[in-house]
Amino acid sequence: MEFPDLGKHCAEETCKQLDFLPLKCDVCKQDFCKDHFTYAAHKCPFAFMKDVQVPVCPLCNNPVPVKKGEIADVVVGEHIDRDCKYHPGKKEKIFTYRCSKEGCKKKEMLQVACDQCCGSFCIQHRHPLDHSCKRGSCPLSVAGCSAARASESKPWGALNTLSSSWLAQRFRSRVKR
Repeated sequence: MEFPDLGKHCAEETCKQLDFLPLKCDVCKQDFCKDHFTYAAHKCPFAFMKDVQVPVCPLCNNPVPVKKGEIADVVVGEHIDRDCKYHPGKKEKIFTYRCSKEGCKKKEMLQVACDQCCGSFCIQHRHPLDHSCKRGSCPLSVAGCSAARASESKPWGALNTLSSSWLAQRFRSRVKR
């Protein structure tokens, strides 16, 4: 051989392969080939010092810290009994925002707040005219005007329709205030 000092033999007793790019175990400091460099492959006696795994709670998917010498299953069991945020019997309510209009019992997933009275309302009562808003009866937008149109008790006819000039006058008077 031309380079007798090049490379090292694998420290695994059953292998002893000459490897030109050996890998050194960072725990036991021995040289191994590519097949035996993992802790499990060469049965490293000091692997417990480096091979640290954090168990994860199966219910809430949060990592559970385990100190040295403790059994992971026992610690996870204690976490489930004491600290786990997941409660299978307790369901989270989705529809939590109840309508503030008297007599309405509907609930919404998202809060629909009135800009004028700051009340929380359902989709049907979201416009100020629909929930008898206390702080102002003038609608703020075109959508409010359509709600006003829908809430009027007069029958629709050619003379009773809301024209664009009427809307413009309403908005101008609103701006002047």
